[in-house]
Amino acid sequence: MKIGFIGLGNVGGKLAGSLLRNKFDLIVRDLDENLTKSFVNLGAKLARSPKELAQEADLIITCLPSPKICSEVMEGEDGILKGLSENKIWLEMSTTDEAEVKRIGQKVSEKKAIPLDAPVSGGCHRAATGNIAIFVGGKRKAFEKILPALSVMGRKILHTGELGSASVLKVITNYLASVHLVALGEAWTVAKKSNLDLKKTYKGIAVSSGNSFVHETESQVILNGSYNINFTMDLVLKDTGLFDDLSKKLNAQLEISPNIVEIFKDGQKKFGSRAWSSMIVKRMEDLNKIDFRAEGFPSELIDNEPEEKGYEI
Repeated sequence: MKIGFIGLGNVGGKLAGSLLRNKFDLIVRDLDENLTKSFVNLGAKLARSPKELAQEADLIITCLPSPKICSEVMEGEDGILKGLSENKIWLEMSTTDEAEVKRIGQKVSEKKAIPLDAPVSGGCHRAATGNIAIFVGGKRKAFEKILPALSVMGRKILHTGELGSASVLKVITNYLASVHLVALGEAWTVAKKSNLDLKKTYKGIAVSSGNSFVHETESQVILNGSYNINFTMDLVLKDTGLFDDLSKKLNAQLEISPNIVEIFKDGQKKFGSRAWSSMIVKRMEDLNKIDFRAEGFPSELIDNEPEEKGYEI
């Protein structure tokens, strides 16, 4: 199976790296020539356009920053749709809108190709080692056909149902992570003002009912002071916006979601679009004139779990 991969950024580059490390025949495309050069040096082939990549590959993967950019890559003059043909598979690994993936998926189907959406969850450090989780929506037979590729990019792989269902689940999980992060800012504020030992507080939360994946990961770089979670403020705003928009389309009456959107808008205004998303807790530090520093925490997360072949859950 020849695999084409478009989008070699923070997440995409690591997913594509797992494919290359596991000896898959890989064709790559990215606007950043420095990124594509490093892959070519390791044995990948370079496509001159998304159309060319789609013509050469059996499985075409996109992992891009926004639905708008994905649309341009898919529907442009030299886009993927121009290079698709019967039985090729398009795998959308970006975090995107359910309606948009279905819209483009219809165009893919008109080419007699097969659309799947497959967002990932678990952090860039787990994407680097092939231990991230992957949600996949779309036809079961197509899912089974590409499972060997999925099983080297991720560890726990879930077939969620029809096309678009994976994107909805991913938006939900990202929303929950954003809520947990904002709540941690307030929790660390109370801990600091109570003069608790923050290192012991970290351990206490980790073994309690208040624990979360966000605490286990992001609290570490918050306490270090680097805030480096390899995920930026603008991406959180995209994700929380997708969740909030979806709730409005569904006429779901929510209370917390609108506040989360406004909090991250304020964080982006204060610290910039490309600030690390975990810097949202700095709003609390600045407001209360405190910091959440503690010794013994890393400046960047590294996945120390051994890489192992993924499996369907």
